[in-house]
Amino acid sequence: MSAAPPRVLTVAGSDSGGGAGIQADLKTMLALGVHGMSVLTAVTAQNSLGVQGAWELPVEAVRAQYRSVVDDIGVQAVKTGMLSSAELVETVAALLAGTDAPVVVDPVGVSKHGDPLLAASALESVRAALLPTATVATPNLDEVAQLTGVEVTSEDQLREAADAVLAYGPAWVLIKGGHLAGDAVDLLTDGREEHWLRAPRLDNRHTHGTGCTLASAVAAQLAKGQSVPEAVRAAKEYVTGAIAAGFALGGGIGPVDHGWRFRTPHTAG
Repeated sequence: MSAAPPRVLTVAGSDSGGGAGIQADLKTMLALGVHGMSVLTAVTAQNSLGVQGAWELPVEAVRAQYRSVVDDIGVQAVKTGMLSSAELVETVAALLAGTDAPVVVDPVGVSKHGDPLLAASALESVRAALLPTATVATPNLDEVAQLTGVEVTSEDQLREAADAVLAYGPAWVLIKGGHLAGDAVDLLTDGREEHWLRAPRLDNRHTHGTGCTLASAVAAQLAKGQSVPEAVRAAKEYVTGAIAAGFALGGGIGPVDHGWRFRTPHTAG
């Protein structure tokens, strides 16, 4: 009998198309050698073209799933994704505050296709309750603007964005500059030390699930005992490879390839 691998819990919505959300999280965790577990917060009807519908789960169902996993199995890291309402955000934040494990908060606001995934009324709950629980928060530039009002149009504004998010209490913030022109540049900082992560911009539009995948990869690396800068660097490397291997699916934006490291030269597509 093998020893159990590190355990990582994702608290997020389901993506029926399999490219983002819970599905992306669990695939990422498998690829990075940890045991993935899930608390489902919402069910979406979703494909390569967008989100056609979303149904939030009751707070009691979310709380029961969380307690069921954490109280019996335990966790070495938790990742949060789609938490669509203020009530859900506050419930999950309270659960996280009582859990002794690093937390990666992906403050999901809109989908890759521009579909809103967070009620406007929940924004204050994200700021006041959820972000303070985060070991690392991983907003993209749209989410930075949503949360702080800071509109980033150039690399030299990433520091201002980071300061604005850190003011809400996460220990570290990773500002994802993927929407800027030029190289894909991210800034990781705790307000004292800075780590600039650069990767060449890849000519591949099949990037559905990148945010979920990156946050899950960071959580997986933290669960293995890496420091925040080590975990984020390893996660960025994994996601860059997954984007490079992203593939067409349906009629719209396809997903990144979570299993790219498993492919042999004979089966790589």
